[in-house]
Amino acid sequence: MSTLIRGGTVVNATGAVAADVLVRGEKIAALVAPGFEVQADTVIDATGKYVIPGGIDGHTHMEMPFGGTSSADTFETGTVAAAWGGTTTIIDFAVQAKGTSLLSTLDKWHAKADGNCAVDYGFHMIVSDVNDSSLKEMESCIDAGVNTFKMFMAYPGVFYATDGEILRAMQKARETGATVMMHAENGIAIDQLVAQALANGRTDPVQHGLTRPPELEGEATSRAIALAKVTGSPLYIVHLSASHALDAVTKARDTGQNVFAETCPQYLFLSLEDLAKPDFEGAKYVASPPLRPKEHQTELWRGLRTNDLSLVSTDHCPFCFKDQKELGRGDFSKIPNGMPGVEHRMDLLHQGVVRGELSLERWVEISSTTPARMFGLYPRKGVIAPGADADVVVYDPSAEQTLSAATHHMNVDYSAYEGMELTGRVDTVLSRGAVVVDGSGFHGGAGHGKFLGRDLNQYLI
Repeated sequence: MSTLIRGGTVVNATGAVAADVLVRGEKIAALVAPGFEVQADTVIDATGKYVIPGGIDGHTHMEMPFGGTSSADTFETGTVAAAWGGTTTIIDFAVQAKGTSLLSTLDKWHAKADGNCAVDYGFHMIVSDVNDSSLKEMESCIDAGVNTFKMFMAYPGVFYATDGEILRAMQKARETGATVMMHAENGIAIDQLVAQALANGRTDPVQHGLTRPPELEGEATSRAIALAKVTGSPLYIVHLSASHALDAVTKARDTGQNVFAETCPQYLFLSLEDLAKPDFEGAKYVASPPLRPKEHQTELWRGLRTNDLSLVSTDHCPFCFKDQKELGRGDFSKIPNGMPGVEHRMDLLHQGVVRGELSLERWVEISSTTPARMFGLYPRKGVIAPGADADVVVYDPSAEQTLSAATHHMNVDYSAYEGMELTGRVDTVLSRGAVVVDGSGFHGGAGHGKFLGRDLNQYLI
């Protein structure tokens, strides 16, 4: 079967051009000059719209166990929601429990995802138990297409790794070409601040932000960068939220070190004020790192423009307000950490274009092309070009919408962006050539998505 997407403006990271896009089977066959006659089984009218590569969300947590519960989206519901928002690839985290092997963890996550995803997917590996066996297993994970390994400087007793353990994992990454991803917050100090707040009767959700100050994110980021420099390992800072951490990343990149960082929409659009909402409403906004005072947003947008922040992922980890977030009533430290967002990333980032924070090309770059290159999927993904997978989004830049839990497709009972009015909306989504979303609804299904074994980070120098 063939599809012609006609009359639109094709936008890649390298520029925008008026062109028609011919799709044959699962691949893009050609870009065609406007007006050139091409026969196709199906024609999609993209007049007045952008034609962009499908979004790649490099940081999601579907069915993730946390604090006695699990994130509310399954791989099926989460990837359906992703498709509605123009994201055609996710990379989720397989979570090693202490005392278990990396390979058995990978098998467990394949059992959750395989046959259940509506769009293509890959995995990162969370390494919570550093020993000779797990370090050796990193090599087997790379052979299985998983070459990014996340570690934590936070959550003592659960995921926390010592500096020595981080150093050993980074040495293995340097040896193999893998990339270490880091949750950079000083968890030891944070735990003391949390205990002090609770002892003094400060139990509201806003305390989650006040006990995880940006200075402790900056300190941990600097320490991770130092360990990466000593070992020669690539380093990727996940969900960077604060100017303190961004300053450390910027300095490292200015020296040519292989240091990269992502931020998330919540840090660009939400703030500590949301965590402080009364009547426990602030619990909806509890994630780690926490939302910051608004002045950090300006610096994060600047970082995206200058490429000190390489891309934007969601850290999608939804917990329902009722029965899940409410576990922390009277004790903010028991509120499950995480927010929903996989459906809205492309639209929220488009607001950066509307507001003059980003160019059109940079929007595509940070939401699709850079993730494809960072995580070893380019040029199969992340570009509208012959030979690439036909993951294509027709995007209407003038459509208006209002975000709401009443209309979103994520399996969570609230929206972190309730009532936010946006300009721009996904019109049609193709995943490997199949129309999965259009004006008449969702046409995909569980099992369409394929597992993606990934090559190494293409930005390494």
